[in-house]
Amino acid sequence: MFVKMDRISGFDNFIIQAVQSAESPALTSLAKGLSLVGSSSLAIGISLLTLVLLYFVLKHRIELILFLAVGAGSQLLNTWMKLWFHRERPNIHRLIEQAGYSFPSGHSMAAFSLYGIIAYLLWRHMRRGSERVLLILFTVLMTGGIGWSRVYLGVHYPSDVIGGYAASGAWMMLCIACFEAYRNSRKSKKSLL
Repeated sequence: MFVKMDRISGFDNFIIQAVQSAESPALTSLAKGLSLVGSSSLAIGISLLTLVLLYFVLKHRIELILFLAVGAGSQLLNTWMKLWFHRERPNIHRLIEQAGYSFPSGHSMAAFSLYGIIAYLLWRHMRRGSERVLLILFTVLMTGGIGWSRVYLGVHYPSDVIGGYAASGAWMMLCIACFEAYRNSRKSKKSLL
């Protein structure tokens, strides 16, 4: 709502200035690399590898459906929201060019849903606390780094990134809740037999 009414520009401009004031060749290379990690082509590659592992190696068919629902739903939600909000990209010191609408950040949504659902699926099979801590740390750093890169490169407002995280997070939580409800109902039916 704040985005649609343009009531968040003070927050956005403050964060953009803080992030871009640290510009350096090393940070620009890092930002471009992280932006590439969040790109559609790499996300598709990681998704295909995950699908193959879930279906053929681990034989986790129900988890495969969850993974597909989170990824496809997040992409559809991003497309719909961009068409709804029609927010133009920032024109403050762009280091790369990017077409399309700004809100919400597609890179941020894709990163949150992809790395988030992979972390959830892996978490369920990890038993050691240290593995889980490393998994969460990696997921937060990757997702946060990709969002930071979009602001640093000048192609998104911070509110685009936050909105992308919130939309993907809400969608992923809904999908996980449905998945867990389905699993629990199957367990209940098996215990009755």
